[in-house]
Amino acid sequence: MDQSQVNLMESREEVLELTKQLVGIQSIVRTEGEKVIAYSLHTLLSSLPYFTSNPSHVTIEQTTNDEIERYNVLAFVKGTKRPSNRTVILMGHMDTVGVDDFNQSREYAFLPDDWMDRLTNEDLPATIKDQLQSGDWLFGRGALDMKSGLASHIYLLKYYAAHPEELEGNLVFVAECDEEDGSHGILSALTTLADWKKEHQFDYVAAINSDFVSPRSEGDENRYVYKGAAGKLLPSFFITGAETHVGDVFEGLDPNFIAAELTRQISYNPDLCNEALGEITVPPVALKQTDLKPTYTVQTALSAYVYYNFFIHSWSPKEVLEKLKEQAYIAFTNALNLFEERYRAFCQINHQPYKKLPWQPRVFLYEEMEQLLIDAHGDPFIQHMNDFKQGLLNDDTLDTRMFAARVVEESWKWMEDKSPAIMMFYSSLYSPRIELTGKTKNEQVLIDALEHAVDEIQPNYEHPIAVRNFFPYISDASFVAISDDAAGIEAVENNNPGWGTKHYVDYQAIRDINVPVINVGPYGMDGHKRLERVEATYSFEVVPNLTNLVIQRVLHTS
Repeated sequence: MDQSQVNLMESREEVLELTKQLVGIQSIVRTEGEKVIAYSLHTLLSSLPYFTSNPSHVTIEQTTNDEIERYNVLAFVKGTKRPSNRTVILMGHMDTVGVDDFNQSREYAFLPDDWMDRLTNEDLPATIKDQLQSGDWLFGRGALDMKSGLASHIYLLKYYAAHPEELEGNLVFVAECDEEDGSHGILSALTTLADWKKEHQFDYVAAINSDFVSPRSEGDENRYVYKGAAGKLLPSFFITGAETHVGDVFEGLDPNFIAAELTRQISYNPDLCNEALGEITVPPVALKQTDLKPTYTVQTALSAYVYYNFFIHSWSPKEVLEKLKEQAYIAFTNALNLFEERYRAFCQINHQPYKKLPWQPRVFLYEEMEQLLIDAHGDPFIQHMNDFKQGLLNDDTLDTRMFAARVVEESWKWMEDKSPAIMMFYSSLYSPRIELTGKTKNEQVLIDALEHAVDEIQPNYEHPIAVRNFFPYISDASFVAISDDAAGIEAVENNNPGWGTKHYVDYQAIRDINVPVINVGPYGMDGHKRLERVEATYSFEVVPNLTNLVIQRVLHTS
């Protein structure tokens, strides 16, 4: 990168080495490696002179309300150039996805140099082979997602720990675990951030996440930085039918048949893309579809279960339920119409009389069904379900999604009208959407700082750096700010069957921090895949310098 036009930090070699060190630690989510990397990082930071002189400024903390033992590492540097309460948060996750995709090469996934040597003997696409041979790409699990981004933040923390006289205000560093699963890391870190805010009078004015960015389409040369983040929901559907023997198929209604029509209606549907600020989400897609028969029988299933990934920019969780309830009615109606059409055709070719179908489309939100059952059965139902949920907590095989399904299945047993129906609910974590529009002073200062930093860096880098409004993937950045009103969050709480038992998020804690957030992260390709790789020049030079310029400008503003 040309450094002739602006005074840039010489970050490349140190960020590269930090990245390799981090990749070398097998911190796969939900494994012992999450503990190992946290302790390794804490040891590294604690050994720095600034933190040996200020040991209370760095901490390792176990996550709370978590099923497994793992840790976050947090630290802060107080600047002395101009003492100020203004504080920027640098955040990034330490965990990675697994390495099953590496197959027999699993041991090399965490050894970037050895892995790249091994790859030189493979028959790779020409573009990837050119990248491999260029010396400007680093391959390995976590190299892109997101240990190079975390390394950039560590580099900046180390720099200002050594040079607090160059820092106006304060810098807080958060290295969190569990981003790849349930975000227990960042949700636990909120408590410490709130404590430090009170104890040190930190005024959190900006947060910078450093999750990875990639081309958005083939041939896309842009390196993206993002304001805000897309929200992510998991709308789920428990579907009941009318059981019958497979020899009398038209005597019942297979819930799998309804589920198939529901997926046809929802998956890839452009009507369910959410446009905001000129950007649009990808449509939902099914992540799981199954019936709930425990074993093989010659009866059709009693129930089916399906859930969908759903990204949002401006819709609230309440609006999503309303929109999907309409889609569920359409799908149910279409399924019954198709069933009737085929039943009539069968009756005709089999020379048997046609009987009018007894079913009508029925769709309930979970909170609607629960209220019906409370009205009908009162305390006995409430007590039974409370006991049932507590019992389910003992089943370690159930994740939050299957836990929710089992709660709905048990609730359904109390329904007096057992005719086919669809029950809608959320069965997993809601990652809140974040719109960064300049509606507050802090937002506008951060937006201006980002745009100014891009303008300064761009002449020194050959590829265009493009600013967009919504980070398009799941991100822990969603948990330091919130754009939803109370009604939106209540829709999440009231329609998650596991809420308060298997699953709970203190969204008020997010609202209490509520700091505008951007994403300035490493650039690369094939995140979560065997050929995951990160571009060195942008990731090890541009990203730290771009981040630093944002920090300097945000903290300088009074």
